[in-house]
Amino acid sequence: MMKAILWDMDGTLVNSEPVWETATYELAERLGAPLTPAARARTVGGSFHNTFLICADNAGVTPTPEREAEEFDIMVARMNELFAGGLEFMPGVPELLTQLRDAGVPMMIVTNTVREIADGCFDSIGRDFFTGTLTSSDVEHPKPAPDLYLMAARTLGVAPEECLVFEDSAGGMQAATAAGCRVVALPELPGTPVPPTARLLADMPGRNGQRSFEGLTLADMQAFFEAIPPHDPAAQ
Repeated sequence: MMKAILWDMDGTLVNSEPVWETATYELAERLGAPLTPAARARTVGGSFHNTFLICADNAGVTPTPEREAEEFDIMVARMNELFAGGLEFMPGVPELLTQLRDAGVPMMIVTNTVREIADGCFDSIGRDFFTGTLTSSDVEHPKPAPDLYLMAARTLGVAPEECLVFEDSAGGMQAATAAGCRVVALPELPGTPVPPTARLLADMPGRNGQRSFEGLTLADMQAFFEAIPPHDPAAQ
């Protein structure tokens, strides 16, 4: 039985990936080399530490803690500047969140974005929809480790296998399936690997190939949960 819904944020609830793309390409330029599309794809859904290492490797620069701390501060300031212009919801998200909140469904945002950036996003989305929020700042090992999703389930007082998760990145899907959650995948980039235990949103009951939340209801969420077989995370 579905007892909670856990949401990734960037690329799932809000169309923020273009903003991240701008800031990530700027980071790569500061480090000394334009970021290739393939390298950029590897940063999607990852932590800042992961993004910094990819950009440094792309530029042939030896990463140091001092440079990472400097670039982190620049990234936080730049992202907050870009987000100040407002966030665009993914189609159908506000209506679905409103319906689920009014029905009393426990929900949390589980994001790899650091708290210093994510807090402004939570305010724009609307904190009242959610029981709480978790960011990569809240755990030692963020996505693709399962820690964030395990913490979310504990916070809500439910088992991971009772949670329905919506994720768009490879690392996020890996994290949620490793935690034992049932995962609906919304891969934005072509070729994004989808775990065999996850199911594409476009293939869910009644979606008919649509990769959007438009027209979805609480009954659809329950149907999605039932359509995804439970799995043993230890076997992943």
